[in-house]
Amino acid sequence: MLTQKEREGLFMVKITVGIDGMACGMCEAHINEAVRNAFPVKKVTSSHTKKETVILADREIPEPELRKVIADVGYDVMSVNWAPYEKKGLFARREKIEN
Repeated sequence: MLTQKEREGLFMVKITVGIDGMACGMCEAHINEAVRNAFPVKKVTSSHTKKETVILADREIPEPELRKVIADVGYDVMSVNWAPYEKKGLFARREKIEN
C-alpha cells in the first residue's frame, strides 16, 4: 500500500492489475473503457498478451471497487499491485535539476 504522503496526492499512483480472460484487443478496450468510466484516471492501458492492465491515477483507487468494475465486464482479477509513479522524460528531469 501507499504512504500517507502518497495518499494525499503528492505522488501519482501506478496500479498494475493482473487479469485473466483477455483474448484480444477488444477485450483490452472493454477493460480500459470500464476503468475510465468508473474512476478518475490519468491513463489506462491493457495488454492481453501480458495479461495485465496498468492504471496511472492521481490518487488511490479502492481495490474492492476496482475488482468489481473489472468483474462486471467479465474478467477475473488475479492480482493488484500498487506503487508510487514518478513521471519520466525531459520535463520531469528538468524539474528535478531545477529543484
